[in-house]
Amino acid sequence: MKKIPLVFTLTMLSIFSFAQKQNITWGEEFKMKKGSTDLTVIHTDKSGVYLQEGHLAMKSYFVIGASFRESATLVKLDKSVNELYRTDFNKELKGKEFVEFFPFRDKLLIIASEYRKSEKTMELFGAEIDKNTGLTTGTWKPITSFQKEDKKSEIEFKLIPNADTTKIILVSTITGKEKNSFLVQEFDGSLKAASRPATITNEFEAKTYQLEDVLVTTNRKTILVGRVMEYREGKKKKEKFLDFVNYNIRIYDATGKQENEINTNIKDKWLTSTKLMMGRNNELVLASFYSKDRKSKTTEGLLVERIDPNTAKVLSSAEKQINNSLITTDNGEADTEDDDDKESREERKEREKLAKLKDEGESFSRYMKFQNIFYTKDNGLVLLAEDYHAWSYTTVSNRGMNGMGSGFDYYTNYIYDCRDIMMVKLDASNNISWLQILPKNQREAYRVPGSSGINYNYFFGGDVRPFYAGFGAIQSPSGIQIFFNDRQNNADITQPGKKVNRLMNFNKSDCFVVTLDEVTGKFQRKSFFTNWNMPVIAMPRLGSVIGSEMYLVGRYDRSLAKTRVSVGRITTK
Repeated sequence: MKKIPLVFTLTMLSIFSFAQKQNITWGEEFKMKKGSTDLTVIHTDKSGVYLQEGHLAMKSYFVIGASFRESATLVKLDKSVNELYRTDFNKELKGKEFVEFFPFRDKLLIIASEYRKSEKTMELFGAEIDKNTGLTTGTWKPITSFQKEDKKSEIEFKLIPNADTTKIILVSTITGKEKNSFLVQEFDGSLKAASRPATITNEFEAKTYQLEDVLVTTNRKTILVGRVMEYREGKKKKEKFLDFVNYNIRIYDATGKQENEINTNIKDKWLTSTKLMMGRNNELVLASFYSKDRKSKTTEGLLVERIDPNTAKVLSSAEKQINNSLITTDNGEADTEDDDDKESREERKEREKLAKLKDEGESFSRYMKFQNIFYTKDNGLVLLAEDYHAWSYTTVSNRGMNGMGSGFDYYTNYIYDCRDIMMVKLDASNNISWLQILPKNQREAYRVPGSSGINYNYFFGGDVRPFYAGFGAIQSPSGIQIFFNDRQNNADITQPGKKVNRLMNFNKSDCFVVTLDEVTGKFQRKSFFTNWNMPVIAMPRLGSVIGSEMYLVGRYDRSLAKTRVSVGRITTK
C-alpha cells in the first residue's frame, strides 16, 4: 500500500478544519535530536514562533562512561509553522547547565547555572538572544548566586514575571532546612537587580509545607499559596505518611514581612482544591472546591472570592453547595412532543438517568481540580475544572528462571485518570448562572524502570505528564474553546447519564473541540481532527496559549526509532 506523504496529510487536515470556527495548521515533522527530552512552545511575536527543545549534552568522558549536562536548542518557526532556524547553544553552555529560555517583553533571554562543588555555590547567569538570528548578542551576565549549607541540600528556583510583566521575579529556596525560607528577588530586563531581595519564612516544618504558587503584584507584594500537611499513622506499625490539611495563603510586603493572611477556612468544611489568579483591576480571584470532611470521597461545594491584595479584604464571596441538580440540561436542543414520540428506547433511558441524577443531587468526585478561569464581558467568571487523579505504585519481578533468582527488577507504574470536565459561570455578584458537566474518561499509563513516585513539588517543578489526556482551552470571540482527545464512539456524549467508553489508546482517537457560550452555558461538541494514521498525536493539555492563538505539540514515541514531533497553530473565530 502506498503511503500518503506527511505534508499532503497535514495540508488536507488544514483544509478540512478551515470550514469550522477553529482552524489548525500543522508544520512539518521535526527531526528531534537523539536524547531530546521535550519540545515546548515558549513565545511568539509578529515574525514567528519560538520553541525550546531540551536534550542532554556530554559534559565529560571517561574510560568507563560519560557524564552529561542539560542543554537546549532554540527553534524558530514562521507563522505557517515551518522552520526558520535552529540554534544549538552547546558551545555557549560549556561548563554550565541550561535552565530555560525566558521571554520578557520584547526580549528573549537564555538562563543557565554553574555549580562550584568545592565552594558549594551555584551561580545563575543570563544572556540576550537576537530573535532574528537566534544567536546570543553578548557575554553571560551574572544574575545571583546561592550558597548550599551541605551536600544533601538542593537549590530550587524559578523565574516568573510580576503582575504587569515590568519586572522579572526570581523565587528560590534551599531544601534540607528544618523551616521554610524563600528568597524573592526582582530584576529588570537587563538582568540587573531592581530592589533588595526579600526573605520570607514561616513556622511550618519544611516537609509539611508544599509551595503551590507565587504571585507578585505591581507594588511588590508577594503572595504565597501553600499546602499544609501533617503526619498521620499508616496501616502498618511505625508507618507514617503526610496527609493534606488545608491551604495557607499569605501576603508579604517588599521586605518579606507578613502583612495579611487570606482566610480559606469554611466552618465544618475541608478545601480539596484551590486556584488563585491575579484578575482584572488588580483583584485576586480565589476558587476552591470543598468537602464535608477530610475523608469524603466527593466534592460538595464551591467557594469563589474576589480579594483586595493590599488589604486581604474579601470584596465579594460566594459559597455554594454543588451537585448534579444544578446541571443545566437545556443545551440548545428543543424538546417537543414529536421528538419525544420519536426517541429510541436507549435515548429514553439516558434521559431518565440524567433526570434521576438531577433529582437525587448526586455529588461530584473529590478529585475535581481547577484548570482555567476566564473573565466574561459582563465581569463574570467562567471556571473550568477536571476530575483529575494521578498516582503511582511499584512492582517487583524476579530476573531468575524457575525460582532460581539472580536479582530483582523494580518498575514504577504511573497512572493518570482524567475524567469529566466541569464548566460553571458566576456572574459579577458571584451567583451561579449555569453549570455544565461534559463526561469523558481518559487514562494514560507509563511503566518505567526503578522505584520512585510522582513529584508533587508544585511550584518549582512537578510532573509534566500526562501528555495526551486532559484538555486545553482558549477564549475567543465565539466563546471558550476546549480541546481534548477522545474515542470516536463518544462523539455524541454531551451530558451525564450516558455511558462513556474509556480512552487508553490515544493514537486511535480524535481531537474534539467544544465551543462554550459564556452567556447561556450552551455548547457544541464536534471532532476537530483525527489522530488516526497521523504521524503524531496531539497533546491539548500541554498546549500554549499565546495571545489569541493556541499552539499544540504533537508527539509520537516509537520504541525502536526517533520520536516524531510536529507543532500545530490553532486560530479561532
